[in-house]
Amino acid sequence: MGHSDGDHGSDLSADDSPWSEGSWSDDDDEGSLSFEDSGEGSDAESDEPDAPAVEESDSSEDEVAPRNTIGDVPLEWYKNEEHIGYDITGSKIKKRDREGRIEAYLRNADDAKNWRKIYDEYNDEEVQITKEEAKIISRLLKGKTPHTNVDPYPDYVDWFEYDGKGHPLSSAPEPKRRFVPSKWEQKKVVKLVRAIRKGWIKFDKPKEEPNFYLLWGDETDTADNKRQGLSYIPAPKPNLPGHEESYNPSVEYIPTQEEIDSYQLMYEEDRPKFIPRKFDCLRSVPAYEKALREGFDRCLDLYLCPRTRKKRINIDPESLKPKLPSKKDLRPYPRTCYLEFKGHNGPVKSLSVEATGQWIASGSSDGTIRVWEVETGRCIKVWNVGGVVHRIAWNPSPDRHILAAVVDHDLLLLNAEVGDEDAQMKTKGLLQIEELAQEEDNGDKKPAVKWVKHEKFDGIMLIHHKLSKKHSHHPFRKLPGLPIAAVFHPSQKMFFVATKKFVQVYDLQKAQLVKKLESGVREISSISIHPGGDNVIVGSKDGKLCWFDTDLSTRPYKTLKNHSKDITNVTFHRKYPLFASSSEDCTAYVFHGMVYSDLNQNPLIVPLEILRGHSSSDGRGVLDCKFHPRQPWLFTAGADSVVRLYCD
Repeated sequence: MGHSDGDHGSDLSADDSPWSEGSWSDDDDEGSLSFEDSGEGSDAESDEPDAPAVEESDSSEDEVAPRNTIGDVPLEWYKNEEHIGYDITGSKIKKRDREGRIEAYLRNADDAKNWRKIYDEYNDEEVQITKEEAKIISRLLKGKTPHTNVDPYPDYVDWFEYDGKGHPLSSAPEPKRRFVPSKWEQKKVVKLVRAIRKGWIKFDKPKEEPNFYLLWGDETDTADNKRQGLSYIPAPKPNLPGHEESYNPSVEYIPTQEEIDSYQLMYEEDRPKFIPRKFDCLRSVPAYEKALREGFDRCLDLYLCPRTRKKRINIDPESLKPKLPSKKDLRPYPRTCYLEFKGHNGPVKSLSVEATGQWIASGSSDGTIRVWEVETGRCIKVWNVGGVVHRIAWNPSPDRHILAAVVDHDLLLLNAEVGDEDAQMKTKGLLQIEELAQEEDNGDKKPAVKWVKHEKFDGIMLIHHKLSKKHSHHPFRKLPGLPIAAVFHPSQKMFFVATKKFVQVYDLQKAQLVKKLESGVREISSISIHPGGDNVIVGSKDGKLCWFDTDLSTRPYKTLKNHSKDITNVTFHRKYPLFASSSEDCTAYVFHGMVYSDLNQNPLIVPLEILRGHSSSDGRGVLDCKFHPRQPWLFTAGADSVVRLYCD
C-alpha cells in the first residue's frame, strides 16, 4: 500500500512528513482536533486521570473482512485483466481508473486531509486512517511504543527475598564414602574379570577390510551400493492436480469452443490431456473415463521402465559462465551506421582502405572500381575494367597510391591519381613498363609471370612479385589443396597460404614450410593475421570462426559459431584490440580481441556488437569488411551494391 499521490510522498523525509510532528490538527465534520504527544506514558496519565483505559479485544468480530476473496494469489496474475479479483458474491471487482500525478498534486493542495489517505492495492480502494491510527503511526516513527499507557522501561522487581534465608548451598563436610572405594563395585569387577578369563564373555572381533581396491572405481563402489541385491530406488511421484483439474475452475481456465476445435487439429502428443470443465457441485462430477487405463499405464511404467540412480551436482549455472568485462569498458568500437556509399550497380565484392584512411576503394561485379573520400562519401574516381572485380587492395606505403585489383584472371596495378603531384609522379614512374629482353628457355623452365600491356591499364599475372625490380618468382610448386587466400606476416618474412582445410606457413627466405595449422572446419573462406603476428583468425563456409595461437598449438585456441551462413571475410584492426567477421546472413560481428605480452595469459575474446543494415540479394549478404587504419570504424560491402561505414 502507498499514498495516493504516487511518488510525491516518497520525497519527504521522516522529519518533514506530517507523521513526525509533535502536534497537529485535523478539521472534520465533528469539529476541530488538536493534540500534543509528549511520548511519556506517566505524563499522559497524569494529564488525564479520568480518561478510561482503552480495552483491547481479541475478538474477530471487530475485524472487517476484505472485499477481495481471491486469497493468497499474486496480483500480477490480474495485471492484464480488467478486474483484480472477486467479492464474496463471486462478482468481479473492476479496476478503477488511476489518477495521474498532476491530479494527485492538485488534490493534495485542495484537501488538507488527503495526506491521511492510503491506497489499498489488494482491494483497489483508498482508506482514510483514523485519528487513533495517526497517533500510533506518529509514535512509531519516533521510536516509541504504540500506546501512551505503556512504560517501556519499568523498574526492576527482585522477586527473591534474601533476608534470613542464609546461603542456599550446604556447608557440611564431604562424607567419607566419597573417598573410600566401594566393596560392592570391587566384587562386581572381580566377577567380570573371572568370566572373561574363562571365556564365558566373548567379544566380537573387528572385521578385517581387504587391502585391495579398484584403481579406477566408479559410483558402484560407494557404501550405499555395497549391500547385496539391487538398491531401492523410489518411483517418481505423479504430478499433483492444479487449478485446471478443479471441478469449479475460474473462467480463464475454461477453453472456448474454438479452442476445443483447434485441439483436434494438433498432433496427439501435442494435444492437452485434460480439458477443464465446470460443475455446480462436487457430486455432479461424473466418473473419470480413463481412470482405470491411466492406473494400468502407470503400473506398467513402474514395472517395465528402468530406473537408475544418478548423483546430481548442485552448481549454479551462472558460476560456470566466464566473467567478461563490461561493454562500456571496452569502448570504442563500431556500433551504428554513420555513412553509406552508393554508386555501384552490382554486388560490391571487395573493399580496401588507404594507409592514411583518407580514401577507400571498392570493386564490384558490375565491372567498375571506385575510389571514395571517407569523410564526405564523395566518389572521386571510377574505372570501368570490363570484368568482375574479385579483390582489390591499396599499396601499404602511403607515398605510393597504387591499387591492385584482380579482374577475372588478371591482376591490374592502377594509379589511383590521388594525393599531391610529387606522389603521382613517383607512382607513374614505378608503374612504367619497359620492354624486357626475352630470356632463353632453359629446358622445361617457364617464367612464373607474364607482363601484358593492357589497352587502357598496366596489368600483370602475378604470383609473387617484387615491384621495384620487376621480378617475380614461384616459391610454392605443390600445395595440399586448392589455395583460397594468402597473406603476408606483418613483421617477418613469412607467408600464410590457406587451403580448404589447412593453413600453410612458409618462410620466404628459406622457401620452405614452417608450420601447418589444422582448422577442423568444412572449408576455409578467409584469413587474417594479428598485427603482432602470433595470432591468426580463419573464417569458414559453415559459419565458424577459428582463433589460432601459433605459439600455443596448431589447433584452434577458440572456435566461435555466431553466423548462420558462410563467413565471407575476417579482419583485424591495426591499432585497437578489435576484429570483425562478415557473413552472407547480412550481419557483421565485432569482437574485442586482446592479446597480452605475457605468454602465460590467454587472449581475451569478447563479442561486442552485431551490425545489421544490409539487405539480401540472390541469397547473399555482406561480402567484405575492412577496418579503418587509424579509427575504430568498420566498412562493410554488401550484395545490395552499398558500402556502409559503422562508427562508435
